[in-house]
Amino acid sequence: MAAKFGTSGLRGLVEELDDGTAAAYTIAFLRHLKASGLIAEGDSVFVGQDLRPSSAEIAAQCMAAIEDEKLDPVDCGALPTPALAIHAMARKAASIMITGSHIPADRNGVKFYRPDGEIDKDDEAAMTASVGDVDKAALRWTPHHKPTDEEAQARANFVARYAGFLAEGCLVGRRIGIYEHSSVIRSVLSDILAPSGAEIIPVGHSETFIPVDTEAVSDQTRARIRVWVERYGLDALVSADGDGDRPLVADETGEVVRGDVLGLVVARLLEADSIVTPVTSNSGIEARVEAGVRRTKVGSPYVIAEMAAAGDAGAERVIGFEANGGVLTGSKIAFGKAELSALPTRDSVLPIVSALAVSLGSGLTLSALVEGLALPVAASGRIENFATEKGKALVAILSSDEAERGDFLAPIGSAVFVDTKDGLRMTLADGRILHLRPSGNAPEMRIYSEAANEDDALALIEATRDRIMSS
Repeated sequence: MAAKFGTSGLRGLVEELDDGTAAAYTIAFLRHLKASGLIAEGDSVFVGQDLRPSSAEIAAQCMAAIEDEKLDPVDCGALPTPALAIHAMARKAASIMITGSHIPADRNGVKFYRPDGEIDKDDEAAMTASVGDVDKAALRWTPHHKPTDEEAQARANFVARYAGFLAEGCLVGRRIGIYEHSSVIRSVLSDILAPSGAEIIPVGHSETFIPVDTEAVSDQTRARIRVWVERYGLDALVSADGDGDRPLVADETGEVVRGDVLGLVVARLLEADSIVTPVTSNSGIEARVEAGVRRTKVGSPYVIAEMAAAGDAGAERVIGFEANGGVLTGSKIAFGKAELSALPTRDSVLPIVSALAVSLGSGLTLSALVEGLALPVAASGRIENFATEKGKALVAILSSDEAERGDFLAPIGSAVFVDTKDGLRMTLADGRILHLRPSGNAPEMRIYSEAANEDDALALIEATRDRIMSS
């Protein structure tokens, strides 16, 4: 079984999942929950999927596995990951989302949720240790009985979650574009924004799956966004990745707002008293909030674990977010007329509606909102089709061997501080920051930078990409 857990969920090539592997992990997951006393025979298990071509078949295999474990599969169809999680958690039930998120269509994945939220690293380890005991040859490809269909209800519940967050009519006269592409959130985002009174302009609908990475937005996507913003006179453009748990927001000039900036906007708006975010998020966050900030490794399981620790320490308004923009809530939080239940998994809608509320709802442009935060300029990039093991080997030698690190950085600068919490994060002598991290979800090397201006931040990424490719 070549599929493996990454930063959030099981990931692999389609042929590494639809051969029964995804169903085998489903059985390992369910047996682990039963052994832990979190579910029992006869309980419902909710299943959702994104819009990539392989998701429906993998979902059917997983629902057959649920049935074989004497549990009741409930088909929630194509819907955003946070919508599935909320729907299942409200019923104190486990759930499974078939999605590869932002990775290409030749790959897919599975996200697993206990009745109380996303699984943690201990759960992953238990499942990995026992999945080899599952006889894949005995698995069926479809359930014997047609599962209960709760797609419409789960979608409606997700829209209802945000009712009243934006005051009715607060965005009248504003034009908001929704980049639909192949994101499963395209069918609900306009319904969530409709009460605001904004004019909604859908763009970029695609029946072919398009992998949109909100943390490393491609030059082609950025160019298309700028064209749409200018053509339709948009005040903002919003979207999300494939499964709707990472937001994409562009301002009135067509510039994409970084995900960690959106997370900071949420935390300030909701008056968080504790913020949890990975080391890859902007280094200026601590100076722009009164809340305590906890830094973690990259990956929602790490953020969720630290959010729980913050709650145990007495925090009452806990907000987590990642550099990709996905926001998590560790406690019940009220805003406007909405009461948001705790959602310990990434959500793209909360940062979208928060950014619109703080900026357009208050008469500011989005670009003015971002400029007013005065954060260090950060950028991110990636080297695609770069073997994970090769990336890990490079990071390991640069982390442990000062001479090798000096040679690698020679054309770029010199490191005065090194952080190896997750990958290799280096503060250079001139104050710039460079962070190398092999992706946990795909064969990619992630490159993050901070500098005095955008040109310098992007130039640092390009120089680093050149050094990696030539080394």
